[in-house]
Amino acid sequence: MSDSVFTHTQDQLKQLARDVLAYAREKGGTDCAVEISEGSGLSVSVRKSKIETIEQNRDKGMGVTVFIGQKRGNASTSDFSPAALRATVEAAYNIACFTADDDCAGLADADMLEMAPQDLQLFYPWNISTEEAVALAQRAEAAAFAVDPRVTNSEGAGVHVQQSHFVSANSRGFIGGYPYSRHTLSVAPIAGKGAKMQRDDWYSSVRDPAKMSSPEAIGRYAAERALARLNARKIDTRTCPVLFEAPLAAGLLGAFVQATSGGALYRKSTFLLDSLGKAVFPSHIQVTEDPHILGAVGSAPFDEEGVRTVKRDVVKDGVVQGYFLSTYSARKLGMKTTGNAGGSHNLSLTSSNTKPSDDFVAMLKKMGTGLLVTELMGQGTNYVTGDYSRGASGYWVENGVIQYPVEEITIAGNMKDMLAQIVAVGADVLVRGTKQTGSILIEKMVVAGA
Repeated sequence: MSDSVFTHTQDQLKQLARDVLAYAREKGGTDCAVEISEGSGLSVSVRKSKIETIEQNRDKGMGVTVFIGQKRGNASTSDFSPAALRATVEAAYNIACFTADDDCAGLADADMLEMAPQDLQLFYPWNISTEEAVALAQRAEAAAFAVDPRVTNSEGAGVHVQQSHFVSANSRGFIGGYPYSRHTLSVAPIAGKGAKMQRDDWYSSVRDPAKMSSPEAIGRYAAERALARLNARKIDTRTCPVLFEAPLAAGLLGAFVQATSGGALYRKSTFLLDSLGKAVFPSHIQVTEDPHILGAVGSAPFDEEGVRTVKRDVVKDGVVQGYFLSTYSARKLGMKTTGNAGGSHNLSLTSSNTKPSDDFVAMLKKMGTGLLVTELMGQGTNYVTGDYSRGASGYWVENGVIQYPVEEITIAGNMKDMLAQIVAVGADVLVRGTKQTGSILIEKMVVAGA
């Protein structure tokens, strides 16, 4: 593993972090936490094979939190000179002087910190030139155009390359950091003409560029998705089963995470208040969190506070086993941190009823007659009440077979009912960011049409 793509090595960042902790001690801070990071990246976009944008980024930053007892102050800088680091610590200290005591503020307890972080192989630098990145994007877009003459236009194709590294440290003895990468290739073709145009997109996002789907496969699939939406109809209002395609199903899992996160819980602004130990899903549903999968996008040996991450059952047989807590939100709730400062890690939603043969086609058959949703619009979830209402498009399905595309509809329900009414989860598993699930079939929702 090489640090050569960065201007600082891990050891140099660790030394800067130690310097910052020392400045905070000198200043009179009782505790201190610091994160120092550096990264570089390349983004290119093309449209109709012409280059639209080329952006290169190099950034670095240091953020520090200084505690005076249970008062805290934060400050940040992008200048790593000793004078700038010292001035930033002073700024954080001065802010802390004027803030009120907060009995839940403070670093994580020492016994929760990860003192020997494992290498989870999250760094795969992509030594790709601007010309090569443009050529990849052009190939993806050309593959989309080649599928069918009805693919008439494009919102473009893009390649995004990012490699970064960081060091996090605090005055309780924790210091750790690692390099990581994230690379994406995407394309968004448009099919049809005039008022009948339809767009869709597809992408591949990986840490290791060797695992990226080919530009041709991404372009072809994106075009097929756009073409399938041509001649969409409106439907009248009805109540029916709804099948969320796998990329959207991950959003349902995301809504569950948000509703069981510390901030929402201690503010009492969630429809899943006091859900620990209660059945929120049907008994066939399991949700697991595994932060230690080698090379995965959601992997991390420790969270943003240096707390060790652990593999755990979040939902077992439909019953909530754990929340998503940082040190602060855990203290607010009289609980212990779950190592989720900064979010969830590699969440997987599965059903004990799913068979290997339960692919997408099998899931349509399970639904029988109902709505397949492939796109959602707007932010339509009220996390306090659970009320859910979003603009959607997709396909009307009868007897397990897609009949025609539909658009300009709204799907509505209550998130509590939706989670409780998951009938089946497909074997068509897809990873989207830190979450993975197959398509999800919900027993019934209101579909509001024209």
